[in-house]
Amino acid sequence: MTLVLVTTSPRVAPGLLSGRAWAVLKDGPVLTGTPDHPALPYLAEEGVAVEVVTPDAAALARRGTEGDVVWLASPEGDEALMRAVGHAALALPEPPVIEVVPGSYDLPGSRVLDLVTVMDRLRRSCPWDRKQTHESLVPYLMEEAYEVLETIEEGDHAALREELGDLLLQVVFHARLAQERPPDEGGFDVDDVAAGIVDKLVRRHPHVFSGTAVSGADEVSDNWDTIKAAERAAKGWESLLDGVPMGQPALSLANGLQSRAERAGVPSSLARAVGQGVGRELFDLVGRARAAGLDPEAELRAAARDYRDRVRAWERSRGSGG
Repeated sequence: MTLVLVTTSPRVAPGLLSGRAWAVLKDGPVLTGTPDHPALPYLAEEGVAVEVVTPDAAALARRGTEGDVVWLASPEGDEALMRAVGHAALALPEPPVIEVVPGSYDLPGSRVLDLVTVMDRLRRSCPWDRKQTHESLVPYLMEEAYEVLETIEEGDHAALREELGDLLLQVVFHARLAQERPPDEGGFDVDDVAAGIVDKLVRRHPHVFSGTAVSGADEVSDNWDTIKAAERAAKGWESLLDGVPMGQPALSLANGLQSRAERAGVPSSLARAVGQGVGRELFDLVGRARAAGLDPEAELRAAARDYRDRVRAWERSRGSGG
């Protein structure tokens, strides 16, 4: 006398069930409390009869004492119902054996599908989300990226999870907006975004995906630069600096330009006496930081945090009468 609970994932195609799940479902009898369960059409195709009943924990537990029975849980899992079934079974003189058989499993990354689904509903049903554009979302994208940076700098790994989620939302939001345009007008969807970065990573890591032998990280970096140069040529970019995002913070921009030029063998003399006044001094300072193996943006941010802490300490001392 066994009550078998078959669970399924809403993030996996409903007809893709484990062999064990198919076996117990075909042995039956099968009950469910979900009349629109996505697996029902596939079970019907295989001749598996499913009886839709009103969920009743006590009745289900008693049914399990009368013989083997299978409960096809809703895609959400029927967790509360199963807890109640367990309590009801323990109250019986001869409780049934309760077995859980996973019909399908979530793969890593499957919860991203939930985010795509939620974003699609928000775009259709929320007045604020409906009126957004790529341009109107730019401030949020920048803000979320900087909040991720701040949690990393502060070593707040617990907060990092939440901030990465906020940043991921921006990526999915922009992809959802682009989905509304036809392909010939630059339209794409989140799968196109994922496919593009997958192709790029595979292409730029031949030592991982194509059997190319490398001696170490330095050779990996050299291969990366060679592959990126070929990609720039394929895009028709004329300058080695094409593709450097000019909208990034100025210190990072100067650092990126100098770094890319240096790797391409541009004479270092071109970086001297650039600009005028304070701009020239700052650009030269970036070069000095790079020569010392330092990230100028990170160094200035560290100094800014130090200054912030000093101001806060000064404020506290004034508040305490210091």
